[in-house]
Amino acid sequence: MSLIIVANRAPFRLTAEGLVPAVGGLATALLPVLEARGGTWVAAAEWGEKGRTAQPRQSAIRLERVFLSEREWQGYYGGFSNRVLWPLCHYFLDKIELRREYFQDYLRVNRRFAEAVVRIYRQGDTVFVQDYHLLLLPGLLRERIRGPLGFFFHIPWPSSGVFRILPWGRALVAGVLGADLVGFHTWEYAENFLRTAAHYGFPVEGNRVRIGERTVRVEVHPLGIDTHRFHELSQSPEVGAHARSLRRLAGVDRLILGVDRLDYTKGIRERLLAYERFLQAYPHWRGRVAFFQIATPSRTQVAAYRELKRQVDEVVGRILGSFLREDWVPLRYFYQTYTQEELSAFYRAADVALITPLRDGMNLVALEYVYTSSEGVLVLSNLAGAAEYLKEALLVNPYDLDGMAAALDRALRMPQGERRERLLALKARIQVLDAQSWADRFLSSLEAG
Repeated sequence: MSLIIVANRAPFRLTAEGLVPAVGGLATALLPVLEARGGTWVAAAEWGEKGRTAQPRQSAIRLERVFLSEREWQGYYGGFSNRVLWPLCHYFLDKIELRREYFQDYLRVNRRFAEAVVRIYRQGDTVFVQDYHLLLLPGLLRERIRGPLGFFFHIPWPSSGVFRILPWGRALVAGVLGADLVGFHTWEYAENFLRTAAHYGFPVEGNRVRIGERTVRVEVHPLGIDTHRFHELSQSPEVGAHARSLRRLAGVDRLILGVDRLDYTKGIRERLLAYERFLQAYPHWRGRVAFFQIATPSRTQVAAYRELKRQVDEVVGRILGSFLREDWVPLRYFYQTYTQEELSAFYRAADVALITPLRDGMNLVALEYVYTSSEGVLVLSNLAGAAEYLKEALLVNPYDLDGMAAALDRALRMPQGERRERLLALKARIQVLDAQSWADRFLSSLEAG
């Protein structure tokens, strides 16, 4: 008996020596479990990746690719996944593009994934399907396999009223209910799913949903970070030296940090506007504080993301135009990708992390900052899944500019003793959410039945 992980992306990157493990996210959580059990990771290969069939080096893991045409990739991933499901689940209803051809491509690709899984499946194998790209897959597999089948949804499941906007809503919920166990990061998301299932006529009792003769369990299993890895980074002399150089670059008493993909769900523009409000409302901090915002390029082919970059660039320019002095740079904007080690240096350098997504499934950056920092303060959006667990953070409404500005002032003035007390409590909570424990907990529950 082995484990089959199914996800849109492969957990490896291609190098001159072959495929090597990626760092962070699902790869960190699932690769050690897959390595220990032996098994296969099934992932899409974009139309531009044809011919890349290398296997991971020195690993018991097999990589199975589902090769897609350009049309399939653009419709399934660029279309239905990112222009329909992503904005819907994050409550950005004005960005949804309800095009039937997107759903047809999504269905076609989910069927292609099902064929790939059935081809390698052996009686008794456990199948674990990941995320919003593959909502139909559990239902397609249930028709053809009988072993343990789990599904995890890594972004927010929206309210029933919002989900019902989708013409294909019932088919998607029925697809998810092909699993034996469905997992979410928070009870809010799980309860939203249960209400959605009930709306479509599936009987719900407690955390169980009946579909035909089967009962599907719905559970909460919050995903965290690789705590061992980030503890090492918090102690690394090289990371410490880089952090000190960043402090010198800032040239001020206090450093605020934001780290995100450049995505409209992350609230970067609103955060910059809040920092602008902070400098206006608390002028005594001018010349004493700086803000470093890292924005990793994301989905640059999508018009909404290009427009977001234009808006963010405009706010950055206005802040610098209003407050820049010869002896003080109030804001530095880094539009680039960093390694985990480089990000950890930013974490260690910052006195305050301002992590304020407008909606987020969990937000692992908040956890990474806390676990790497020695006495920093986390200011966190109350609309991030992590807010349900990180109660010692300063929680803010990411739409409330005045509230975020006030939280920044409070964080920067917080006494050292309170900072350390809050940080220790947060580290203890994050230790419980360790990424590899997440995978073990979910799979143990799935296989126990």
